[in-house]
Amino acid sequence: MEEEKAKFDRESAVSMVEELRKSFSKGKTRSYEWRIEQIKMLHKLVEEHESDIIEALHKDLSKPELESFMSEISMTKATCKLVLKELKHWMKPEKAKTSLTTYPSSAEIVSEPLGVVLIISAWNYPFLLSLDPVIGAIAAGNAVVLKPSEVAPATSSLLERFIAEYLDSSAIRVVEGAVPETTVLLEQRWDKIFYTGNGKVGRIVMAAAAKHLTPVVLELGGKSPVVIDSNVNLDVTAKRIVSGKWSCNDGQACVAADYIITTKSFAPKVVDALKSTLEKFFGEDPLQSKDLSRIVNSNHFTRLTKLLDEDKVSDKIVHGGQRDEKCLYIAPTILLDVPQDSLIMNEEIFGPLLPIITVDKVEESFDLISSKSKPLAAYLFTKDKKLEKEFVKTISAGGLLINDTVLHLALPSIPFGGVGESGMGSYHGKFSFNAFSHKKPVLYRSFGGEASARYPPYTPQKKRLLKALLNGDIIGLILALIGWPRT
Repeated sequence: MEEEKAKFDRESAVSMVEELRKSFSKGKTRSYEWRIEQIKMLHKLVEEHESDIIEALHKDLSKPELESFMSEISMTKATCKLVLKELKHWMKPEKAKTSLTTYPSSAEIVSEPLGVVLIISAWNYPFLLSLDPVIGAIAAGNAVVLKPSEVAPATSSLLERFIAEYLDSSAIRVVEGAVPETTVLLEQRWDKIFYTGNGKVGRIVMAAAAKHLTPVVLELGGKSPVVIDSNVNLDVTAKRIVSGKWSCNDGQACVAADYIITTKSFAPKVVDALKSTLEKFFGEDPLQSKDLSRIVNSNHFTRLTKLLDEDKVSDKIVHGGQRDEKCLYIAPTILLDVPQDSLIMNEEIFGPLLPIITVDKVEESFDLISSKSKPLAAYLFTKDKKLEKEFVKTISAGGLLINDTVLHLALPSIPFGGVGESGMGSYHGKFSFNAFSHKKPVLYRSFGGEASARYPPYTPQKKRLLKALLNGDIIGLILALIGWPRT
């Protein structure tokens, strides 16, 4: 089996894409029945192999069982159930309005599959972030190639094995591997590429896609800020921040809080509340807690310790900082008044470190956030409705959440995606279906309703008629029809 994987090269990629195009061109993936059957089988896969999925996630990230269930397994199953319930409705053509210009006529917008799509997923939620877009692509009627992250090898192997077993391999494939395999995949012509990861690779994906004018969805990241006003319920605020930062893969999440902004006078209370909550959640020695994931590998461990050990940062630690290189654990760490020119304030942290920046007035946080690249998420904790309204109006981010963190990505009725350097395009719920569909407009006319004014030769009366029609001038149109000169 390993020998087969090693043979995936340019020739293999070309052959695979050709086979998938043949399946798609025959119309196999377009029927409602095929789409529903694949989604049912995906749901069955998750149901029957829950323990295998949990084991793979633990091997890759030491992810706690409950976290694996809540953030990966249950959300994947929920997406399957939503598609099974709503797909027939999503596939129905949408009626569109017509105008006097096209009368008599009717119009509609038909959702059609794009063709053969490539999905490159991330390592931090390697099961969910692989299957969630795959479900959307299948629901839209596409043939799909999934490239899981090699940084989560156990989950990647599981996906390859079970997807081949449960789904239609003539239209859905998994390709394992690292940079060489991804490179040859990106050389192929796709009808859409969906990438989840960092901006550096996102630029490589976009450059490769440009050669074939392939549309892309880039789900990236950024430095997601949390603004804390002084009028909040601090106990609830601390719980929601700690949960969204450290209970979500130990901070290795694209929407995890990257830094906090609060006032100088309120910062000590925020620090105390976060410390107290961390101790309640993970104990006095968090490195011994079974409820924290580990850092994914030694490269990321080294990257995070470099952020922490920078001269201008190392003396800013007010809580945590302990580490275990052998086991790849870093304790939840809080830093206060970190310099803006430090590495930790200029790189996405993607780990268990949380700096706190202080300002004189909470409103000053808006300018600070706006001076940086647009984040994937931005959070505000306040009871002040005026401040809340100003935050929503002023802050540009992939998504906003008031008085909580992270939860917005679990709501399928709103799109999830970035803006600017945090990404482009969106998905979740019907937005996933839309991401992998072409909205094809169709106008229907009969052979009746002919208007001679649209055809040459153009007379003054035809000119008056056409101008009145195109300008929506009903009175002028009537006068032109009866040949009455209008002044």
